[in-house]
Amino acid sequence: MSGEALIEARGVTRILQEAVPVTLVRDIDVGIGHGEFVSVTGPSGSGKSSLLYLLGLLDVPTSGRVLLEGQDTTVLDADELAAMRLRKIGFVFQFHFLLPEFSVLHNVMLPMRRLGGMSERQMDERGHRLLEELDIADQARKRPDQLSGGQRQRVAIARALANDPALILADEPTGNLDSKNSQIVQEIFAKLVREEGRTVVAVTHEPGFAEATDRNIHLVDGRIDRDTKR
Repeated sequence: MSGEALIEARGVTRILQEAVPVTLVRDIDVGIGHGEFVSVTGPSGSGKSSLLYLLGLLDVPTSGRVLLEGQDTTVLDADELAAMRLRKIGFVFQFHFLLPEFSVLHNVMLPMRRLGGMSERQMDERGHRLLEELDIADQARKRPDQLSGGQRQRVAIARALANDPALILADEPTGNLDSKNSQIVQEIFAKLVREEGRTVVAVTHEPGFAEATDRNIHLVDGRIDRDTKR
């Protein structure tokens, strides 16, 4: 891991301005480096997903700053944030959010289309290569509803890798899977870190998943209670 953080939160607080304001996270200071496999744990309502969405530029802090590769993202407008997410971050969610009207391959190609810069043939080849790496290339022409839950989550991981991001953020990626498929997904993330040098940050409620990561950030009431490196 290099000395400079890949993604960093500095004094980040997020408050929902409702009739009664709700503080999602408060005074978060954390830096996550290149090539780290990090789990984020804590009780329900502790701010796990809120922190992940802030690090993923899906939400913006009420105060404080989020830096990606040293760039202060709080000065960017909505279009600039969207472009940065597309180029530099891949997302995996509990419910894969694959588009049912498209084939597996075309779901994987969607981020490439949005980013631009590749021909149809190049996108097709990269999509197939990613599916091959995740041992699911034989499902490329099927629709998502023809796949098992574990297969769909592997497609979602392939889609997250489409634009070759350094950072993968996952929100309960094994929460809807049986133990066998949970283990497969966990091993895929570990391989992305060990063999490809990517950074993976995953919110999880599963102790076994958390124990398999290199570092655990535990939240309580919107604050970091523990930050443990193994």
